[in-house]
Amino acid sequence: MSLKKASFLHKSIGFVIQFRWLLIVLGVLIVGISGLQTLKKLSIDNSLGIWFLEEDPSYKAYIEYQETYGSDEIFIVMLPVSNALEQKNVDLLRALNNSLDSMPFVQTAYSLAKAKYPVIAGKKVSFRPLYEEKRSEKSIKKLWGDMPEVMSQLVSKDFKNLFLYVQLRPTPSIEKDRKDIAQEIETVISRYFESYHITGPPVLNEAYNKGIYKESLLFGGLTVLVITLMLLWFLPSKKYLLIALFSVGTPISILFGMISGFGYSLNMISMLIPTILMVYSVSDVVHLINIYDREAYGLATIDRLSAAIKKSFTPCFYTTLTTFVGYFALYLSPLPAFKNMGLFTCIGLVLSYVLVYLITIIGVSFMKAAKPEEKAIRKEEVPKLKTPKQTALVSWINATTSRYNLNIITGFSALLMLGIFAITKVEINTDSLNLLAEGPAKEDLRKVEAQLEGSSRLQLEISSASGSTVMDKKSLELLRSFQEEIATNPLITAPISVVNMAAFLEKRNPALKGMAVSEQDAAQLLRSLENNDNQFFKLFSEDLSSVGITLSLPQMKTAQLEQVIESVKKTFQSHFDPTEYTLKVNGFAVVFAGLNKFILATQLKSFFAAFIAAFICLWLFIRQIRTTLLVLIPNILPLAVLAILMWLFKIPLDVTTAMITPIMLGIAMDDTIHLIYKYRKYKTTFESPTKRIDQALHYSATALLATTVALVAGFLIIATSAVPSVRSFGILCAVTVSTALITDLFYLPALLKRFEKN
Repeated sequence: MSLKKASFLHKSIGFVIQFRWLLIVLGVLIVGISGLQTLKKLSIDNSLGIWFLEEDPSYKAYIEYQETYGSDEIFIVMLPVSNALEQKNVDLLRALNNSLDSMPFVQTAYSLAKAKYPVIAGKKVSFRPLYEEKRSEKSIKKLWGDMPEVMSQLVSKDFKNLFLYVQLRPTPSIEKDRKDIAQEIETVISRYFESYHITGPPVLNEAYNKGIYKESLLFGGLTVLVITLMLLWFLPSKKYLLIALFSVGTPISILFGMISGFGYSLNMISMLIPTILMVYSVSDVVHLINIYDREAYGLATIDRLSAAIKKSFTPCFYTTLTTFVGYFALYLSPLPAFKNMGLFTCIGLVLSYVLVYLITIIGVSFMKAAKPEEKAIRKEEVPKLKTPKQTALVSWINATTSRYNLNIITGFSALLMLGIFAITKVEINTDSLNLLAEGPAKEDLRKVEAQLEGSSRLQLEISSASGSTVMDKKSLELLRSFQEEIATNPLITAPISVVNMAAFLEKRNPALKGMAVSEQDAAQLLRSLENNDNQFFKLFSEDLSSVGITLSLPQMKTAQLEQVIESVKKTFQSHFDPTEYTLKVNGFAVVFAGLNKFILATQLKSFFAAFIAAFICLWLFIRQIRTTLLVLIPNILPLAVLAILMWLFKIPLDVTTAMITPIMLGIAMDDTIHLIYKYRKYKTTFESPTKRIDQALHYSATALLATTVALVAGFLIIATSAVPSVRSFGILCAVTVSTALITDLFYLPALLKRFEKN
C-alpha cells in the first residue's frame, strides 16, 4: 500500500477512534430499532407464492383455476368413530358441518352428513341424503356400493372413520390469515369430536411455518454457542471475545431489521441466513484480530490497526467478493424464495465485511496498551495454534505434494471426471414429505392417507374447442372411457365427475340405458346433478362447454407428479380428438410438479453465473490467466465430490439443495484466496513456485483450518434440522467445505508445483 493510501488509512482509523462514542450510540440505536422491527414484524411464510413469480404461466393458471373451481386450500379431517353408521356420530357430524358452513371464510364443508345422491323421476332429478336413519345398515351399504368413488372419500372401508372436507374461499388474504383460520377451524372441530386427525394444504403449510420458526431459534442459539467456543479457541486472547461477538452479531441484527422493515418473511430457505452469515463473519474477525495481535505487536494501537487492516483487507475483500458472487447468482433464479435468499445474504455479507473492521477498530481502541516487557515477550511468541505438531503436518503435506505431485494430480483429476459424470446421474426431485419435520402434522397426514389414499386434489377440465356443449352422447362416452383408464393408475384415487353420477343413475334405474332421451333433456338432467350440497366436486361449467374430473392423489415427489400428469395428458390424447377437445390440468399438484424445471433453471443460471464471476474475480486478483486456471480447477473439485455424494446416496436436487452449487463455489474459494495471497506475496522472496507455495501454506495453515472449522460447524448446525431436506443441505455443505480444504492442501499445491512457471 502506498504512503498516500497508508496516510488515508491512518486518518480513517483516527477518525473512527475520535468519534467512537458517537458511532457506538448510533450503532446501538440502529441495532435497537432493528431489534424492535424484528420483534414486531418478522413473520414466517412458506406459501406457494414464494416459489413462483406472479407472471409465471403455471402460477397464473392456478390462481384462475381457484377463482373458477374454488380454493385449493382444503382441510381434510378424519374423525375416528366406533361405527360410522351410528346416528349419534352422523348427528354430531351434521352439527359440525353446519357450524363450519356458517364461518365467513369457508366456501363449503362437505361430509357424509351433507352429501346427497340423485333420484330420477321422469325427466327430473331430486336429491336425497346418502345417510338416512330409517334405512337398515345393509340397505345403506348397498346404496354406497353403487357409488364407491364418492363413498370412499366420505367413510373408510372399515366404517371406523368419517371424513370431512373444509374448503376455504379463494381470497388474497388466505396466506396472511391462514394461521388464525386453522386455529378457528380446529377449535370448532374439538367442540364436537374429542379425537380427530387433520391435514391438507393449510395444515401442512402452518406446520412448515412452525417448524421454520422453531428451527430458526434453535439454529440461532446453537450457532452463538458454537461460535463462542470457536472464538475462545481461535482468538489469541479472551480479551477479544466481546469484540468478535459484536462483530458477528451486529450485522445479523441490522439485516433482520431490514428484512422485517421491508415486509419480507422468513421461509425454509432464508431461515439459514443467520447461521451462514455468523459463521462467515467468524472467519474475517479471527483473521483480522490474529494479525492485529501477532504481526504488529509492539506498535501504537493506530499503527497496529493500520498494519492489520493492510494485511487482511485484500484477501478478506476477495473472499467476501467470491462468496458474494455465489449468493448473488441465486438472484438469477426464477424462484422468488431463492432471489430473496441471494439478495439478503449479499447485503448481510457487505454489512459483515464493513462492520468487522469498524467494530474491531472501536473495540481495540478501548484496550490498554501492553507494558514494554509484555511487548517484548509477545513479539517473540509463536502464533496461536502453530504447534510443532501442526508445523510437522504442514511440512509433511509440502513434502508429499512436491514428491508425488503427478500422482496427486492424476488421482484428484480422475475424481473430478467422475464428478462430472455423476452430475448427469443426480435426480431433480422434491419430495413434499421431506419438507416437513416429524411431528403431529406429519403423523396426521400419514394416518389420513393410510385410510383415504390421498390428500392432494387435482382437477381436470375437458372443454369443447368450439365452445359447444360437452353433454352430448359422444362426449360423455369419450369421457367415460377416459375416466375408466386413468382410474387404473395406482397413484390416482377416486376420480369423480358427472360420469359417476350418470353411472349411479343407470345402476339404480336400468331402464335409462334403453330410454330414448334427447340431448337437450339429457343435458338438463345432468345439469341438475350439481346442486349446492355437492358443489365440493365441480362437475361442469355453467354453459356446459366444459366438464370437470376431480382426482385425489397421495403426497408424492415432483417427479412422480410429473409422470401422473403426463400420463393423464397422453390418455386424453388417445381418447379425444385434440382439434375438438382441450384439456387443462389444474390444482396445487400441477404447480408443485413444475418446481423441477425451476430447480434445473436455478442450477444452470446460478452456477454458470457464479462460475464466470468467480473466474473474473480470481483473474483480477491474480492477473495471470495460467495461474487463474490452475487455481480455479481445485475449486471445482468440491462440487464434483458433492455430485458424487448425491448420486451414490440418492440425494436429489430439491428446493433446498438447488442453491448448493453456486454457494459452495463461492465459499470454497475463500481459503484458496488466503493461500494464493501469501503465495503471490512471496514472489519477490522466492523464485521457485514450490518454495512460495510451501511457505504460503506454513503461514496460512492456521487461517485455513480456522475458516474450515467455522464453516463446517455452521453447516453441521444446519444438519441438525428435523426437516430431512434441510438436514441434507447442511450435511452436503459440511462435506463440500471439508473437501475444499483438502484440495487447497494437496491438489492446488501439486498443480502449482507441476505447471506454474517461475
